[in-house]
Amino acid sequence: MGRKAKGPRAGTRRLLARKEKRKLTVNDVMKQFDIGDYVAIKINPSVQKGMPHPRFYGRTGRIVEKRGMAYVVEVRDGGKMKKIIVRPEHLKAVQVQVKNE
Repeated sequence: MGRKAKGPRAGTRRLLARKEKRKLTVNDVMKQFDIGDYVAIKINPSVQKGMPHPRFYGRTGRIVEKRGMAYVVEVRDGGKMKKIIVRPEHLKAVQVQVKNE
């Protein structure tokens, strides 16, 4: 037996397993989002570039800024707001109802 893996994709076999075989399309790469849009983080395991940490899989966040080809997404993690840099292949637009504070 070898040592347990400690890399960024350790323990993600079921999380990142593709259920359907699908190639990356140009539309996936060219997705456009506006600042303030809400997005869900859905990691595409066939693209390693710009992939967020698997801990953020399924989280919903708000686009804060665009940085090169990627977007900075603000996500709540354990009571804190964190900013993560994600490329558009790993994002999906969602409709969110915001409570009045």
